[in-house]
Amino acid sequence: MCRLKFFFLVFVAGLWGSGINMAQAQSSKDVNGATKKEVKTKPAAKPKAPNTIKQNNSDKRNAAAKPVDTPLAPQELSIAERVHVGHLPCELGASIRMTADAHTPGYFDLQGKGYKYRMRPVATSTGAIRLEDEKAGAVWLQLANKSMLMDQKNGRRLADECAHPDQVAVANDMKNNPPPALIDVSNDVTNNKR
Repeated sequence: MCRLKFFFLVFVAGLWGSGINMAQAQSSKDVNGATKKEVKTKPAAKPKAPNTIKQNNSDKRNAAAKPVDTPLAPQELSIAERVHVGHLPCELGASIRMTADAHTPGYFDLQGKGYKYRMRPVATSTGAIRLEDEKAGAVWLQLANKSMLMDQKNGRRLADECAHPDQVAVANDMKNNPPPALIDVSNDVTNNKR
C-alpha cells in the first residue's frame, strides 16, 4: 500500500511539474510583468550547388498540362486529312474554330464560345468524318453539307449547321439538284398498280 502511494505521488508531481512548464511557455513574462516577445530565427539557407544546366519552369508546366497524345493509325490519319479547318460559321450566329495540331499529326483543337476540345479522328462505318474528345465527351460530325458539335455527356448539340465553304457549295448543289429518293412514292407508280 505504501508503494502504491509513493508511485501515485510521483505521478501527480510529474503532471504538476509539466503543467508549470507549459504555463511558463505560454506566458513568458519578465520580472516586471511585461510580456517577452520570442524571436524566432530561421535556419540558415543551404548553399546551392551551381547548376550547369538551367531548367525552364514554363517547359515543366506545359509538359504537365498537356497530356501526351497517342499516335494514330494510318486509317485515322487518312480521316484527318479530310477534316475542314478554319473558322466555320454555324446557325444562330455561333461559330467554331478548328485548327490542326502542327506538332501531333491527326489531332485538332476545336474551340467555340465557352468550350475548347482536343479532338482525334475515329473510324465510322457510314463514311462520315467523326472526331472525338473522349475525356470531355464531345463529338464533331462532318457530313458533306454540314457539321455539328455534340456533347454526349449532357446529350445536347453545342453547335449545328456549321459549314466550311466547301460544305456550303455541296448544300447549295443538293438544293438545286436534290438526290433521288430511295423509295419512290410518286403517283405514277401507284396509279399503274390499281
